[in-house]
Amino acid sequence: MTVPDAKEKWSGQINPVTIGATKAEGGTRGSTVTVGGQTGIPFLSFEGETPHTPVIALDVLDKQPADWPKPLEEVYGDAWSDPAGWAVKVKELGADLVNLRLVSTHPDEGDCSPEEAAETVKAVLEAVDLPLIIWGCDVPDKDQKVMPKVAEAAEGENCLLGAVTETEYRTLTAAAQAYRHKLIALSPCDINKAKQVNILVSDMGYPLEDIVIYPSTAALGYGMEYIYSILERGRLAALSGDRLMAQPVILDVGHEVWRAKEARSGDEVAEIWGPAGQRGPAWEAVTATDLLQGGCDLLVMRHPKAVEVVRGTISQLVN
Repeated sequence: MTVPDAKEKWSGQINPVTIGATKAEGGTRGSTVTVGGQTGIPFLSFEGETPHTPVIALDVLDKQPADWPKPLEEVYGDAWSDPAGWAVKVKELGADLVNLRLVSTHPDEGDCSPEEAAETVKAVLEAVDLPLIIWGCDVPDKDQKVMPKVAEAAEGENCLLGAVTETEYRTLTAAAQAYRHKLIALSPCDINKAKQVNILVSDMGYPLEDIVIYPSTAALGYGMEYIYSILERGRLAALSGDRLMAQPVILDVGHEVWRAKEARSGDEVAEIWGPAGQRGPAWEAVTATDLLQGGCDLLVMRHPKAVEVVRGTISQLVN
């Protein structure tokens, strides 16, 4: 019996997006990172090309976290009081990018000024030469003041700025245009909403080819099946020629995983769930691996043990 050829022929391609700028490109980064560019289903090399394998960013907060569990404190506790020093730490741990969160600008977390946030960004840029992802505090009124200052402070560095949404996109889009940065388009787990954000941003003259989409995510055991199905549908739409879904995907894995009780709980539940030092990283690694196969291009993670496992998995899947 002849086995039929089940290969699909795709008409679309994921837009390649480059983050960071070297000295020759007007920035100060030691290297750049490119995501996207695929012409087929993730890790099915017989169907299409994957010119850029998925990459990993590690979290850096601009203030010491108050609620991170012990396994993360053991890794970052010696550096997390200083964002520049913390950025050095994540580079030493092998991050491809620094994921900087301006938590202290939140009105309830210090209410730091836009100028203070800009100085933090400058300090991190001077401390490491990795490309930067920069997030505000997720309070629209404050982010509208902070992010333009941050974008100006990082002018020419081609950072990835987050995030534009269906209701809050004008200020950040204008800042990204003025100071030459890429954008994260955030939407709830809904393909039509993701498209709508892209339409609104592109209507301002911002190119679709410079957007990375964040369609929301979940941790293992907390809606993974639904998230995976939306990721998969979005990727299939893009490969079928839908330009509004042809953007690389970023997913905030570490944030989601380390607020789940299975990762946060300590050794008081070790007899049932296993030791905390292994359980949390395992939860993060399995979550990230699942999402990679759904179509994620850029993972934001936290624990180096999880990163090591995921990098090994990527290596096996692409070879």
